[in-house]
This record gives sequence, structure tokens and C-alpha cells, in this order.
Amino acid sequence: MAIVKKYRAEVVSVVNPIEGVYTVEFRSLDKPFKYEPGQFLHLALEAYDPSGQWPDSRCFSMQSSPGEELIKITYAIKGSFTRQMEAELKPGCEVILKLPYGDLFTQQHPKTNNIFIAGGTGITPFLSLFTHPSFAYYDKPVLYAGFLNKKMNLYLTELTVSKQTNPNFTWHLVYEDEAGRLNIQSILKHQGTDSTFFISGPPAMIKTFKQFLIKEGVNQNQVLTDDWE
Repeated sequence: MAIVKKYRAEVVSVVNPIEGVYTVEFRSLDKPFKYEPGQFLHLALEAYDPSGQWPDSRCFSMQSSPGEELIKITYAIKGSFTRQMEAELKPGCEVILKLPYGDLFTQQHPKTNNIFIAGGTGITPFLSLFTHPSFAYYDKPVLYAGFLNKKMNLYLTELTVSKQTNPNFTWHLVYEDEAGRLNIQSILKHQGTDSTFFISGPPAMIKTFKQFLIKEGVNQNQVLTDDWE
């Protein structure tokens, strides 16, 4: 199991590409970040007192690939904590990060017949794998990613990099305003019950898709989810 560490970190950049969605990059102010693809962090906005309790924090998937100097996250405004982030996170400000958490890709799984299913910002933990050298060892991986519209797809740069890392990687991008939501029945029909499915996105989507796959005969060990929320 990974050793969780606390990092003093500085906000390097904050980008607001579309209303209600922000991408933030952090630089460690002491030791280098250490994590694996698909893992997530806890972000605390308040100063951390080692003699007291860990302050209020929230979990965010790391979009960046291990080995990069900066950690990148993308979040959508959903409640009071993310609204506080919107107001307070500015370049140069200091936060506390605690990481890594999660075992989405570190748990045992085959490198063949891998199907990645993402809803919205749920694609971010996948990107940390897709842009990592280890992704080259996956045999013909397939991504199905759903977004409300084309403006919400902020990830074409990373997907282009991932195609360079693994030329056999293919993706299907589904825009709800054009073609409706991701259809798990159709995905299973095309990929089959022998595939290993990784699912990340809104909790309701994860639950529904996982239940459907298992009901249709996919082994429970072949349905791996990013459902830390």
C-alpha cells in the first residue's frame, strides 16, 4: 500500500475554460510528489497544524502523469467547498495536499481487453494513465467518454499524447446534446463480457453501469471503479 504523505504546495496556474469548470496546477514546496496513475489526493485550503486535526478537505483525481513536476486537477463547481476553491485558489497561494490514495490501476488487472468508460471530469484519472509510459503495454485499449457538449471536452491534448504513447489506443467521444448519453448496453454489445471495464464519473453513473455489467455476466473482478466519492 502506498505511503500517504502531506505536501505543502503552491498554486501555479488556474484556468477557467468554461463556466463552472476549473483546471488547477500545483507545485510541491518541499519533496517531489509521489503517486501512481489513477490515484487521487486530498486538498485542504486551511493551514495545517500538525498538533491538531487534518482540516476540512475534498478528494480530487490527479489528471497529470506521475513523473511530471506539477500535479493537475480539473473540478466542477458542485458545493460550498468547490465554491471556496473558486474564490481562493489563485496563482501563488499555498495549500496542503495529502496523497496518494486509491488503487484503480495498481490493483491486479490484465493489460488486454481493457475498456475505459468516463463521464465528464471522470476522465481525469484515466488521463494520468493514458499519458504515462506504462500505457504502452496495454493491448488495444478503448475509451468511451461522454460529455454534455463539445465545449466540455477539455482533454483533446492529453488524448493526442496518449495516442502517441499507445498507437493502438482508440476512443469514442459521445456528446449528449448530439447523440445522447453513454449507452452501457451498446458498449457491452461491442466489447463483450470478457473485457475488463474501468468506470469513472458521476456516482449514479458508476453504480448503474457496474450493476448492469455484472447482471449481464461480467465478472465482478472485471469491473473496476473510481468511486471514492
